[in-house]
Amino acid sequence: MAYYEELHNWDLQPREAIELQKILREKVRIQPLARAVETIAGADISFNKLSETVYTGIVVLRLPSLELVEEVGIVSETRFPYVPGLLSFRESPSVLEAWSQLKTEPDAVMFDGQGIAHPRRIGIASHVGLLINRPTFGCAKSVLVGRYDEPPEERGNWTPLIDRGETVGAALRTKTGVQPIFVSPGHMIDLASAIDLTLRCDKGLRQPEPTRRAHLLVNALRRGEQQPTTAKAAKLF
Repeated sequence: MAYYEELHNWDLQPREAIELQKILREKVRIQPLARAVETIAGADISFNKLSETVYTGIVVLRLPSLELVEEVGIVSETRFPYVPGLLSFRESPSVLEAWSQLKTEPDAVMFDGQGIAHPRRIGIASHVGLLINRPTFGCAKSVLVGRYDEPPEERGNWTPLIDRGETVGAALRTKTGVQPIFVSPGHMIDLASAIDLTLRCDKGLRQPEPTRRAHLLVNALRRGEQQPTTAKAAKLF
C-alpha cells in the first residue's frame, strides 16, 4: 500500500485552514526532478457543491507507453464545506484514501487541478505532494490565478502564467490549434519538468492521458458504472 504522512489534522474551520496553508506553503519545494519518472499517476476529484459525497480516481500509467498499471476509485464523504481557495481540504482526504489503496507508488502524480498557481501558492497538487512525498504537479483546464499571453498555435509552445509578478505556471499548447492547458508545479518538481512530463503523456488530445483516464474513472463511479475500490468514508477526520 502506498504511504502518506499525516502532517496535520483535517478537522478544521475555514479560518484555521487558511492559516495552515500559510504554514504548509513554506514547506513546498520547487526543484528539478531528482530521478527519472517511469510511472506517472493521474488524479481527478469530483463532487457537487451541496453534497458531502466525493468521487476520486487515481490511474497509474507506465512511461513512455502510457499502458495502464493500476487504478483505484474511491467514494467517500467530506465534512469540509465548499470554499474557493480551500478545496484541497475538501478533496485531499479522499485522494489520500485512494492513494493508500495503491499497490504501487508512482514516481510522480499529475492532478486535474492546481499546484502553486493558487492565491496562497498551495493548490491540491502542492498540498497532497507534501503528504505523499512525491513529485506532483497540476494540469488544469482553466486558470485560478494569474495572467498569460496566448502561446503560439503549435503543440509544445507555452507562455508563462504570472501572478503578482511571479511565474506560477504555464499556458501549454498540448495540441495544435486547441486551447492551452495550465500546468503548475506542485512539490518536488519545477515548471520545466512539469511541462516535459505533460508533453510525454500525450495521446493526441488536449488533456494529458493520466488525468483524462482518471476523469473517465471518476465519471464511471458517479454514474454507478464502476464499483469503487472501497466505499467507506475517508479515515482522516
